[in-house]
Formats: sequence, structure tokens, C-alpha cells
Amino acid sequence: MAGVSKKPYISPSFSYIPLEETLEILPKKKQLFIGIPKETSYQENRVALTPEAVNVLVNNGHDVAVEHAAGEGSFYFDSDYSEAGARIVYDKAELYKATTIIKSAPVSDEEVELLQPNQVVISPIHLPFLKADMLEMLMQKKIIAIALESIKDDAGSYPIVRSMSEIAGSSAILTAAKYLSNVHNGKGILLGGISGVPPAEVLIIGAGVVGEFAARTALGLGASVKVFDNSIYRLMRLQNNVGTRCFTSVLEPVTLAQELMNADVAVGALKPVNGITPVVVSDEMVSHMKAGSVIIDVSIDRGGCFATSHVTSHEKPIYKKYDVIHYCVPNIASSVSRTASRSISNVLMPILLQCADMGGMEGLIQGKTGIRNGVYMYKGCVTNAPIARRFNFKYTDLDLLLAAQS
Repeated sequence: MAGVSKKPYISPSFSYIPLEETLEILPKKKQLFIGIPKETSYQENRVALTPEAVNVLVNNGHDVAVEHAAGEGSFYFDSDYSEAGARIVYDKAELYKATTIIKSAPVSDEEVELLQPNQVVISPIHLPFLKADMLEMLMQKKIIAIALESIKDDAGSYPIVRSMSEIAGSSAILTAAKYLSNVHNGKGILLGGISGVPPAEVLIIGAGVVGEFAARTALGLGASVKVFDNSIYRLMRLQNNVGTRCFTSVLEPVTLAQELMNADVAVGALKPVNGITPVVVSDEMVSHMKAGSVIIDVSIDRGGCFATSHVTSHEKPIYKKYDVIHYCVPNIASSVSRTASRSISNVLMPILLQCADMGGMEGLIQGKTGIRNGVYMYKGCVTNAPIARRFNFKYTDLDLLLAAQS
């Protein structure tokens, strides 16, 4: 009959059998053995983990060994670490028996010798100082090496680079203020000016994080700020982040030369292009600057953006050329080492806790793309394309390596 719906027929042989519930089995928590060596590199005062971070790790069941006097450059003493639950080790070779080594400076030649097979090393890398024989040694020992500055967070930014850039930007202005004063044979200018006296003119080249924090600090002190960058987006972002309208311009030589003649302080904070900072201020431009003005070249670790810049040290930080004071110290963050150490520690401590939860460093690298981004050496394979190209090593894609393992 049309229009009459049939009743559904259910066969008595059809039965619903409840399936067993399968729960995700999390990897067993892995206890880490972490070693923090004393940095021997020139002028490195930072330490990778503060006593507070060590305390959190120890309370989570990890074993932390700290080399004697490792934190003294940042005014963290052995007693602070031992109270936090760390073991103080007096022999470097003994410390290098730890399965995870964490450093705030690149691995040195002597330290490569001390590394044990299959260790995990988390440290910065400075490409200009990297040597092929050092990489070969890491490959032979099947080290998992992670570059601090290449670690990404969940938002896709580089937290350690960002915090060091924030420090460099703020420090650049405070350093300039110091060298403008008579105490350091400057011309005796107060950066911020006072009622009835115009403020100092600060010119910043580069509107990245360094430029933004330099602008923020200079404006906070009351200086007049002018920012140059070739990216309109970065200039716009800087103005929005700083929260006030300031003079911005694209990097155009005539305007730049004109403004440099009026500047009391010039900060170089340009991003490197293919690893080298473009030189945008010529010798002639510097020669026309006011006598007694100050140049702070923050980009000096990648060549600098002033033609007159050359590397200086914390012991002898300045020199004069054309009567202009030049400050070109590469690791500015090391001059405020306690702040810098806390900032590195804040990034590393949660990573190490996650590492334990995910069953060790291999598990963390598998599960976190941000950490994977920092791995340049994985169990005998070079997993960073630029490094492999530079030293003529075979490049292996880390994702393929991990896929083959799983």
C-alpha cells in the first residue's frame, strides 16, 4: 500500500556488544640527570638555570648537578644551588657524566672532548665560530644538540632571542645615557631633557624587538625618538606596541644622513640578511655627526650596520672615530647577567619538565615542533640545512628521521 511506512525490522541475531574502552597510555615519566657547567667563554656571565628553576626540577624528581662557581657571574652562589637541592660538582669531567647538559654559551673545543655518547646538549650556537671538526665529534658521539636561539614556543616566536633582544634594546639606551654624561667623558647631556631644555635626539635603525625596546626605553626617559626601517609593517607595529606616535621613516639615505647630523644617540638594530647585517650608515655619514654623540651598534655580532663599527669588549667597550663615541659590544645581555639568566631559565625550566612528562628528550622532540626547530644534530645526523651546506655535510630531514624511528 502506497503511503504506509513500514516498521523497521530488527533481527534478533543482531546484538550490540559494548567495546572495551581504550585509554591513551602516556609514556612513563622519565627522570632527568641535568648538568650545568661553569662557562669559560670570554665575558660570559650568564647561567642557564637559576636556583629557583633548579628547585622546581629537583622537587619534580630530577637530579641536577652544578659545577662549582657556575652561577657566580650572575651573583648566584654554590650555597643558593645546594639549598635548592642541586649537587655541587668540583670536577668538570664528573659534571659531563650528566645525560642532559645545559649551557648559556656555545660548546667549546675542550667541552666537546668531555661530552659522552648519546648525550643531550642544549646551548647557543654562534655560526661564525662553529668548526667542522667540532661537528664531526658531535656526530661521532651521536649527540642530540639543540640550539637555544632556534627553539620556538607554541605561538611560533623565538622566546630566548626575543628576551635577549628586549634586554639589548633597553640596555642600549641606558648605555648611551651613561656615555653622554661627563663621568664617562661625554658632552654632558641628560638623555631626557628637563623643563625648558630640549631632550636628546635618539635615532634607531631597525624596528624589530631591539628597536622597539630601545624606543620604549628612550621615550620612557623623555628623549625624542626617530625610527628607521624598510618594513612599513614593522614601523607600524612598533608604534602600536610603544603606544605613542613617533617619527618613523623608511631607510632612505638622504633623510637618514640628515637625521644623523642632528642625533645625539644612534642605535643600530637591523636584522641580518643571510647571516650578515647590511651596512646602511657610511663612513661619511658618521663623519658629519655631532662631536660627542654616541653610536650603539647592537647588530655588531653579525657585522654591524655602521661602516665605522668594529667589535669591542666589556673591558674596553668604547672607542672614538670622528669624535663620535662607538660602543660595539656583541653580547650586551651579559652585562645584565642576572636578568638574562632568569629569562633563559624561565624558557628552559618548563621545557625540561615537559621533557620528563613525554618520556625524555626524544619524546619531546617527537611531540613538539617548536623544540624540533632547534635540533641541529640528532644521533649522528646533521639536521640543520644551513649548517650542513656551510660545512659540506650530508643533511638529513629530522621529520623523516623521526618517522623512520617510530
